[in-house]
Amino acid sequence: MGSPELNAAAAATSTEAPWMTEDLILFRDTVRRFVERELAPNESRWAEQGYIDREVWRRAGQIGLLCASIPEEFGGGGGNFAHEAVITQEMARGICTSLGNNVHSGIVAHYLLNYGTQAQKEKWLPLMASGEMVAAIAMSEPGAGSDLKSIRTRAVREKTENGDCYRINGAKTFITNGYHADLVCLVAKTDPEAGSRGVSLIMVETRDLPGFRRGRILEKIGQKGQDTAELFFDDVLVPCENLLGVQEGQGFYQLMQQLPQERMIIALGSVASMQRAIELTTEYVRERKVFGQPLLDLQNTRFTLAECKTNATIAATFVNDCMVRLMEGRLDVATAAMAKWWCTQRNCEIIDECLQLHGGYGYMLEYPIARMYANARVGKIYGGSNEIMKELVARTL
Repeated sequence: MGSPELNAAAAATSTEAPWMTEDLILFRDTVRRFVERELAPNESRWAEQGYIDREVWRRAGQIGLLCASIPEEFGGGGGNFAHEAVITQEMARGICTSLGNNVHSGIVAHYLLNYGTQAQKEKWLPLMASGEMVAAIAMSEPGAGSDLKSIRTRAVREKTENGDCYRINGAKTFITNGYHADLVCLVAKTDPEAGSRGVSLIMVETRDLPGFRRGRILEKIGQKGQDTAELFFDDVLVPCENLLGVQEGQGFYQLMQQLPQERMIIALGSVASMQRAIELTTEYVRERKVFGQPLLDLQNTRFTLAECKTNATIAATFVNDCMVRLMEGRLDVATAAMAKWWCTQRNCEIIDECLQLHGGYGYMLEYPIARMYANARVGKIYGGSNEIMKELVARTL
């Protein structure tokens, strides 16, 4: 039963986030059922093949998981960013990393919504919402990761018999959804001499596109079922009307405006992941016997989990505050960077502590904590490395 103080403390930490509503709680139930029935049972198979089954995208679209925060007029769910947050956290809770919905719905769809023309939004967003079209964003290159100003992919405007086009040459790597992507939000240089003012975003439809090819699916430490691939553009011609924005050179500004939301997605997933790790480990140490008593009865175990729970609660409180700010339009770049680096760092540390409490079994992939350990590490790298996040924060000093 435990003491009244312990019971009260447990109740105090189980309250809903301040941004949750009754509608979101119902939506969360729908997402959780989909995760438990459609995703979780297939994660190991997708990890072996290196990519998710294409049909899953269509099923996700049918129940409203794709583009949940996009207006209904464009085929979306008519929700807001809180709906994306619910999806992100439920997938993290279910240890399901194969469906790259965060990139598809939380990132690319919002680039289109915020910067696309009416024609672009009407053309692509409904297909993304239904799962007929899978989207990716192509930023990183073999020689340029966090430093986007150093990208070498070129998009040169020229006249062709089919009208004004961009001739694109370059290579991208570490592209989530790269294997399935039908639509790529490509970061390219339209004016190489202009520095950050020469970067533009161009939407590229990949189906039957001459000069476009996919490289290998990259073999990763974790998140093995998420199709991360190389993309190559060799004299690819794309209509100039596919430029995102009213003029060239706005890409860096667009990226900087949208990256805080991407970093919040990462922070939200990290919070759900650390909470799940603590939950799984608490269950394990209650059952595991050491020296004739449950592992949970040992003071070291209790203190370790107490520290993990404290850090997870601090992370959740901070991220919930950031969520409120984001939904009110008040989340600044530095605060989003703080949330991203701090939560991904704490997530890795907490999972490591939880794995240690599993002993040798924690090193076995049949145990969820081992998969979580491998999956979590990239959080400190993607969305801008944590070193870059600290630099963004330091600029405000």
